[in-house]
Amino acid sequence: MNFIRIGEKVISPERIHRSVEQILQLRQKGLSQQEVAERLKVDRTLISRLESLGEIHKGPRLALVGFPVANGEELTEIARAEGVEFILLMNDRERWRFVEEKSGADLINEIMALVSRAKSYDAVIFIGSDMRIRLMEAILGPQVISWEIGISPIKEDRWVNPDQLRQLIRQLKSTD
Repeated sequence: MNFIRIGEKVISPERIHRSVEQILQLRQKGLSQQEVAERLKVDRTLISRLESLGEIHKGPRLALVGFPVANGEELTEIARAEGVEFILLMNDRERWRFVEEKSGADLINEIMALVSRAKSYDAVIFIGSDMRIRLMEAILGPQVISWEIGISPIKEDRWVNPDQLRQLIRQLKSTD
């Protein structure tokens, strides 16, 4: 055991670490700061200050989804560097493989899981055909930022301007 003496007090850093872990686990499970404070018999402001100390992200949470994109790797690198939290970019071959390698039920379940995940973001940049954009806007509503790359059906990969993507992401991040 490692102990630290501060004046008349003997402090256990391990105990502090365990308590912080417990606080964060309860918060992650959805308990409010007040509920966690009451459960652990600590002041709510302690929890707030701990979260502030550890906060590494502020501003809107962004997702990027698009297909069929020719330069997906390049766009992924830019999106990651700009702090986009969820990225799903596919070229034409990848999107067909995504559909063909699953049973109908598995495909529906995976699409529903992706839609559910996308709904958790403040904004979803969606790159696709006119028809797919209308569909995404109907499902996700105003959180969709549409980027049309052609009229449906698109049968070949389309190049997306990486500088324009970077600029869009930065504009979305600065609106908070």
